Amino acid sequence: MPIADEAARKRPGRRGAGLRARATLAAGTRALVAAALAVGLAAGAPASAEAPPEPSPEPAAAPAPAAAKRPGAGQVAVLIDEPAPGTVLHGQLHQARIAGSASANGVGGDAYDVVIVIDVSESTLKASGTDIDRDGVIGLDPANELLPPGAFPPEVASTDPQDTVLHAEVLAARTLLAGLDPRRVRVALISFAGEVDPTTGKRKRMDQQDAWLEVPLTHDYGQVQRGLTAVLARGAHGATNFAAALRLAVGELAGLGGGRSEPRAGAKRVVLFLTDGMPTLPIGHGNTSDPGDVEAAVRAADLAHKAGITVNTYALGTLALRYPRAATEIARRTLGTYTPVQRPGDVGAILQGTTFANVEDVVLSNLTTGELSTDVRLAPDGTFAGYVPVQEGHNRVRVSALASDGSSGAVEFDLEFRKGGATDQQKALELERLREMNRELLLRREGEDVEQFRERQRKQLELRREGDAP
Repeated sequence: MPIADEAARKRPGRRGAGLRARATLAAGTRALVAAALAVGLAAGAPASAEAPPEPSPEPAAAPAPAAAKRPGAGQVAVLIDEPAPGTVLHGQLHQARIAGSASANGVGGDAYDVVIVIDVSESTLKASGTDIDRDGVIGLDPANELLPPGAFPPEVASTDPQDTVLHAEVLAARTLLAGLDPRRVRVALISFAGEVDPTTGKRKRMDQQDAWLEVPLTHDYGQVQRGLTAVLARGAHGATNFAAALRLAVGELAGLGGGRSEPRAGAKRVVLFLTDGMPTLPIGHGNTSDPGDVEAAVRAADLAHKAGITVNTYALGTLALRYPRAATEIARRTLGTYTPVQRPGDVGAILQGTTFANVEDVVLSNLTTGELSTDVRLAPDGTFAGYVPVQEGHNRVRVSALASDGSSGAVEFDLEFRKGGATDQQKALELERLREMNRELLLRREGEDVEQFRERQRKQLELRREGDAP
């Protein structure tokens, strides 16, 4: 499979394999970028959606935890939110939950504005290859199965309508929201497709709108969840206009006229672009990808780069992987990452493998017992939560974080653990949590840099214990 630029590729689940950078603009340049963006927006679909009801005023963001000293060159900042100092932890499994955040972005790196872009074109009605609704049945595409003629109507693309690619995209977005910190991360939601005239096969109208702002940038993730529900309710339709979606995302993140999102100084701007296909609009027929469709998407990506916006693209399934040029080029032009997802239903776990905070891995070490744990969920914004093995009584714990550039940082603290206090139901839930985390970790093939970092943590524990031996 030809790839436009090997540097833009990223293995599923591996953090940091693509290029990441943040473009900054001088004050004089911003005016030129705004003008260029305005021209780009005017050339295609309108930037604003058909206005849904105005959202209620969003609550003020909760104050962030007290910040530690900012990392210098080659240092990652690690903050611990849980457990609180002096807390005595109780449990049955000799494990202590550790939660906090890590950042390698320096001053201003803790604020993120993220736009989730979801493909709602007709092809997303196909089966995702995964039991998305967890009803015990995996939806299949009848066209790819040996089924009796007439077993399903010809328009059915998934034998379980809740296991489609669209459902996988929505579940991935919901999973991502559950791991982000709303105090630091604003999220917006955009859907895109493209109306096609059934007679001509081309766009219905030259001025038609092919991308819709479902929710502007907000700290209120409840609004985003409701927007995702609305996307599912409307369902999938039409063709695929990459350019319209990118222009709309740029308009919201850059705070251009007509946008509904308030710009935020110092926030890192990121687009997460999910698609199961290739651009088929705005040029030519809606069922084929013309060179002009790819060119329009690439021009929109160039505008995003000029505005300091990183676009990470996720190509879901066979068609997207067969024709990856637009997705790879968008990621390359914006210094983002391109992630091929062979089975669309896996995108929920794989989406967690991206990083806004440039943090690749977090490892928990019990310096008292000499045990190490990689049982950690690391969210794209650097927020993490995991479990470290503990003994009854006193434990000295170290949390170490690895940055994309190979630098690292760590923090140590004491905690007290007492066995007991958990009911049978709580123990069952804990075991289920461990099984679910193991399933997610299996979907992520860790990169060599992460494995080397973990091996260094193991060796440091061994050396420490040898030094403590009588």
